[in-house]
Amino acid sequence: MIDLHYWTTPNGHKITMFLEETGAPYQITPVNLAQNEQFEPEFLKIGPNNKTPAIVDRAPADGGEPISLFESGAILMYLADKTGKLISKDYRTRLETLQWVFWQVAGLGPMAGQLVFYKRTQDKVPSAEARFVKETARLYRVLDRRLIGRTWLAGDDYSIADIAAFTWAAPYDLFEMNLDAFPDVERWLNAVWDRPATRMAYEISTGYNPNVVVPALPRAA
Repeated sequence: MIDLHYWTTPNGHKITMFLEETGAPYQITPVNLAQNEQFEPEFLKIGPNNKTPAIVDRAPADGGEPISLFESGAILMYLADKTGKLISKDYRTRLETLQWVFWQVAGLGPMAGQLVFYKRTQDKVPSAEARFVKETARLYRVLDRRLIGRTWLAGDDYSIADIAAFTWAAPYDLFEMNLDAFPDVERWLNAVWDRPATRMAYEISTGYNPNVVVPALPRAA
């Protein structure tokens, strides 16, 4: 059983998508960021960075004491290795998968997140806005180029790379990204959204937060 300490953010969606996709047993402990529950001492024991998600695995593969992990990329890697699912056993494909997971956690997530934060602030600095918008658009272009002629981001199969990137690319309208400029991203977003586990993960999120951003997919014709 995986204890998932979770809120309805893109990083939180990554873990519910994985767990729903693989059928791994889990239970959710909500950590309401709007109520600052991420600063509670009990949560800090497993999430010292004050951010969700975090997990506790009470049945780790080595049979030892429970393992706690924070950071969504690390959690995805751990769960993929533990279950043997959504990451290739082929050495080169595994590396390909991990590099795209790290691309998301180091680039698309932080930049798109800063763009949303900036749009909600009262103090506007044109040069800052241009930086966030241009860099987010550049990252969408990187993703679009990668997906030309490919169904999934890494190898021939759906993987944790797709999960990681999807949750941050899917709110394109929140970032004011026009998918007309990124046709292969749009095709891929629709393919991930069509997976029942993806839909279920977002359905779960609405039960905790009725204001959660649900992907506007597919786009209206």
